[in-house]
This record gives sequence, C-alpha cells and structure tokens, in this order.
Amino acid sequence: MTEAATQSRTVPLEDGALELTWSALTHRGRRRDANQDAVLAEFPLFVVADGMGGHIGGEIASASTVDRLRSVAAKGDVGPKTIEKALARAVNDIAAHPETTDEGTGTTVTGVYLDLTGDEPTWVTLNVGDSRVYLFRDGGLAQVTTDHSVVQELIAAGRLTPEEAENHPYGNVITRAIGPSDGVAPDYVRLEVVDGDRFVICSDGLTKELTDYGILHFLLQHDDPTEAADDMLEAALENGGRDNVTIIVLNAHRTTSDAAESIDSSTTGL
Repeated sequence: MTEAATQSRTVPLEDGALELTWSALTHRGRRRDANQDAVLAEFPLFVVADGMGGHIGGEIASASTVDRLRSVAAKGDVGPKTIEKALARAVNDIAAHPETTDEGTGTTVTGVYLDLTGDEPTWVTLNVGDSRVYLFRDGGLAQVTTDHSVVQELIAAGRLTPEEAENHPYGNVITRAIGPSDGVAPDYVRLEVVDGDRFVICSDGLTKELTDYGILHFLLQHDDPTEAADDMLEAALENGGRDNVTIIVLNAHRTTSDAAESIDSSTTGL
C-alpha cells in the first residue's frame, strides 16, 4: 500500500495565489493478488491508471503510462499534445515488454491538471477508460468524466438505468484503453478555477464499493485530503474491497491580492 501524506503547493497568480493540497494512496484490496493500479500526484498533473491484463501485464501497462506522464509533469509542459505523445510512447513500451503478451493488456488513465497558459488558470480533466474524476463544488459532488464502458453506452442509449448498471455482468468491460491499440486520445473537459474546489480522482475499485453519496460524505467530514482519502479507502475495504483501490484527493483555495492585502493590514494593524 502507498501511504498517504498531504502535500502542498502555492501557485502564484496575477491577482493572488492558488493554494493546493493533495494526497494520494493505492491499495491492493482484499481479493486481488497484485495491485495493477498506478498513481501520479506531482504538480501540475494528478492521474490514476488502472491496469488490465493477464499475469502482471496490467501492472506493467499502468506503470509504463504513469512513468511517461511523470516525465511530462516534471518538465511542466502539460497539455493535450504532450499528454498524447506520452501516451503513444507508453503504448510502445507496453507492446515491447516481454511480459505483456496478452492482447487485452492495457490501462485506463484518468486525471486532472492545472493549465496556466491562458489569461486565467483552468482545470483540465482527461480520461480514457472507467476511472473517474469527481468535482466537489458549492457543497455538491459531480462526476466530470464519462466512463468509456459498455454499461455507460447502454445507460446513454436508455437501455439501462444507473442502478441496473451496478450489477451488470459487463460492468468491467471498457471500450477505450491505453495499450490495446494505437491512437487512443483522452476526452478533455476544461473547468474554471473556483475557490474551494476539491477533486477526487479514483479507480473503479473505489466506485464499486462506495456510492457518490459516500464519497461526498467523507469530503464533507474531512477537509484534510489525507483524512478524506484514508476514510474512503477504509470504507471501500469494509464494503468488500473486490478490486485494487486508488484515490487522489486534491483541494484548491484561491486567494486574491485584495484579500491578501486585507489580511496583512488586519495583522499589522495598518
């Protein structure tokens, strides 16, 4: 298990600053022999990858993908072009590895990054597969990403309700992944940066065991990212822990120059 610890980063903005705190953890679960999930939580990119494939193929696929994206994050040039170039290299890594002979070997890749290239900072989510990004804002929780899965397509077609999808026999079948084929691009969603934003990025090992209401409950209960992630994991394990579980909780607090000056003035008595 990767132990969670809250990390922080202050991002200067033209009109103030963005205070980020985050925590990431991954756990094998109660029923799997190995952990095929991988996690990247290095500013400005926060990603979960859920591997699939026989033997250790899924573990190799998720690790290869995260390693390629880690290089992108380290350079600080994070965007669709650099992400997709990294994913293309990961596909080649997976195909070339001697222990990924299963044609179904691959991985999801889902996350969020902070884009500072425009006049205003924005969040951008990316998604391939059925891992998820949730956004907590204004007291409510919303799933930002759309699953690339058979059951999601059936829901979209009106042939299945979300409740029926929970126990559907094709619940684990995804329709898009990194590894099995070339040229797979993520879906992107751009969001404004709002003070108090909180993201949960997770593999389906969490959402199989914990409802959206359950995720919201732990966010409301804990402001600290580590405490929230730890309690989500514990609940997922108590509810069965049928799969590997990976969770990132990312908090953002935006301050303006006016607010900072007001705080300084009240502190100094000026």
